[in-house]
Amino acid sequence: MAFRREKINDLFLMDTRVENMFINEYMATAPGDYVKIYLIAQMYTDAGMSITNEDIAKTLGIEVEDVLKAWNYWEKKGIIRKVHSGKQGKLDYDVELINLREGMYGTSPAPVNSDYSVQSSMGDREIQEMLSTIEKMMGSVMNGTEVTEIISWINDYRVTPDVVIYAFKYSLERKKRNIKYVEAVIRNWSEDGLTDVESIEHKLSMVDKRQYMYSRVFKALGFNRNSTEEERRIMDTWFDDMEFSIDKVLEACKKTSGISSPNINYVNKVLANWHEEQANVAAGGRRADVTAGDITRYYEIVRESNEKIAEAHRHEVFAKVPRIKEIEDELIAAASEMMKLTLSKRTDKQEAIDKLKEQSELIRIEEAFLLTDNGFDVDYMETRYACDKCKDTGVLETGERCQCQSEVTREKIDLLMKSKQAK
Repeated sequence: MAFRREKINDLFLMDTRVENMFINEYMATAPGDYVKIYLIAQMYTDAGMSITNEDIAKTLGIEVEDVLKAWNYWEKKGIIRKVHSGKQGKLDYDVELINLREGMYGTSPAPVNSDYSVQSSMGDREIQEMLSTIEKMMGSVMNGTEVTEIISWINDYRVTPDVVIYAFKYSLERKKRNIKYVEAVIRNWSEDGLTDVESIEHKLSMVDKRQYMYSRVFKALGFNRNSTEEERRIMDTWFDDMEFSIDKVLEACKKTSGISSPNINYVNKVLANWHEEQANVAAGGRRADVTAGDITRYYEIVRESNEKIAEAHRHEVFAKVPRIKEIEDELIAAASEMMKLTLSKRTDKQEAIDKLKEQSELIRIEEAFLLTDNGFDVDYMETRYACDKCKDTGVLETGERCQCQSEVTREKIDLLMKSKQAK
C-alpha cells in the first residue's frame, strides 16, 4: 500500500518554513519592512517560484530602493548572499537564502562587513569632505539619518564620494532637494554602469544632444508636448541605425505638410524608404542613377508646377466672374469664424457653427452653378495632381512609398529639370 499527500498548486494555500533561529536572533531587531521582504522571498523560494524586487515593492507598497537596502542589510547579517551576473557596475543579482543552521555550524560565508559605516566614516577624510561639501551645497546641516543614508549609497551602488557630490549638484540644478531623488539618480547611473564622474558627464552630454534633436523634430511637426518612450526609440533608429543627420530628418518632417495628421510613424516610413534607396544604390541596384534627393526634388517641381496652374486658373475665373472671388472670401471668413467659435465659451456656439456651415454650403452650391454656367469645370480652380494617391509627394498618407515612385526615371527627372530651367 502506498501513501501520498494531495499536491497543492495554489501558492497562498501552501506553508512557508521559517527557521526559529531567524525569529530568535534576527527578527526582533530588524526593521519591520526588511522582515516582510525576507518572509516574502522565503515564501516564493519554498514554492520554487521567483519574484522580482519590483513585485515585492509593489506588494508591500514601498520603494524598490527599500527592497535593495533590505538585501544589503540581510547580506551584512550573513543570512543571504548575492549571486551577481558578473556585469561590471550593474545592480543585477539573484538572492540566495542561507540555511541559518549551516551558517552557525557549517561553512557558510561570514557576514559581509560594510566598506563604510557611520562610525568608521568619522575617521575617513574623503567621506568627511564629501559630507561637508554636500552640506554647503544644500545650505543646511544633515541629521544622522541623512548621513547614514548617503554613506550607504557608496556601498549599495558601488560609487565614489565624488559621484555622490556630483549627484547632489545635478539634482540641485534641476531644483530637486529631496534626498530620495538624489538616491534615485545615483541608482540609475549605477544600473547604467556609470560609476565615475567622467563617464557620467559623457553620458549626460550625449543625452542633452539627443534631447535637442528630439525637440527639433517635434517642433518641425508642430507638437507641443514631450515625446513618449516609443517615439524616442523610433527617433533613435533614425540617428543610430539609419545614420541620418538632423537636417535630413527635418527634411523628412517637411513631407508631413501634405497630410492631415503629422506623426512620427509617417516620418519613419519616409526615412525608411530613403534608407532603402541608399542601400539599393550602394548595392548597385537597378535605380542607382536616381537618388532619394533626385526623387524629392522631382516631386517638388511637379507640385510647384501644378499649383501654379491652379493659381492661374483662379485668376482667370475671378476676372471673368467677380462674384466667385467674393464667394471664396466669404468661405475663408466663415472658416475663420467657425474656428473662433470652437475655441469660445459661448453657450450657443454649436448652433452658431451649424448656421455658418449651412450658409457655406449654400454659397458653395452657388459657386458651382456660376462655374458651370460660365464654361468652367467645377474643380477648375483646384490643384490637379499627377498622382491623386500621394498628391505628388511620392509618399502615401500611411508614410509608405507611393507606386508612382517606380515610374520616376533619370530621363523624366532630367527632362523636368530642363523644362524648369527653360522657364
